[in-house]
This record gives sequence, C-alpha cells and structure tokens, in this order.
Amino acid sequence: MKKTMNYITLEFLSRSSNEAFARTAVACFAAQMDPTLGELEDIKTAVSEAVTNAIVHGYPNVLGKVLVKAKICEGNVLEVSVKDRGRGIPDVEKARQPMFTTGGEERSGMGFTIMESFMDHIAVKSVPGKGTTVTLRKKLAPRRRQTA
Repeated sequence: MKKTMNYITLEFLSRSSNEAFARTAVACFAAQMDPTLGELEDIKTAVSEAVTNAIVHGYPNVLGKVLVKAKICEGNVLEVSVKDRGRGIPDVEKARQPMFTTGGEERSGMGFTIMESFMDHIAVKSVPGKGTTVTLRKKLAPRRRQTA
C-alpha cells in the first residue's frame, strides 16, 4: 500500500440530497492534485455512483450513515472509499454484472460498470446484513507546470 499524503473523512445520512455534497466535496479535495477537467469529471461520476448505491441499495427503506474517505497517496493516486452499514450484497459478482439491479425499474443496473469505466481500480467488499465498502482508485496524470 502506498503512503497516504493527505486525507478527508465525511459522514452523512443516507439522504439522496447528500449525494451531490459527497461528489462535490471529493472533487474539491482532489483539486489539489491538479487533475484535468476530464479526470475530475471521472472522479465525480464514480463517487456519485458509489454514494447513490450506498443510499439506494444499502438503506432502501431506512436512513443510515454513509462514510466517505478520500486519500491522496504517493504516485499521484486518489483513493476513495464509500462505506455503508446497510443490508449488504449477497452476491457481489452478480451485482457487478451490467444491468443487474435491486433498485426497481427506475434503476439501470449500471453503477458498478460506470465506476469501473471511470476509475483504474474498483474493489467491493460486502457482508449481508453488515454493509458494503466500495473502494475506487485513480492515478492522475502528472501535469507539467508552466513557468511565467
């Protein structure tokens, strides 16, 4: 594991209105890494999907806590974990398949697929009845500093 250079921890109720807060907070934190606009959008999209999954699937009929941690690691790597203590996922591999959802007709079942397409690495750990942790990692391209 690479050394952590900086980190933040956020905890909030599983209200859908908090998804935008989490996405924006992580993007603001990641801004110190000088990401491209494309990298920043990728991060925001993946975090949005992970937080929405925790809210919608972790706590379908009850309010609970969602914990988001973001770390800047050596090598210009951003790591974001989204954790809930909700109902958990009985079959993680099945849940990671495109189009699979437990959220009803209005859900696309593409959350994990979207996260995988925008991040370099995604890990999902879940225990039914205990909750789920999704860890996202992205190595940001080094940017050449312009001199005046």
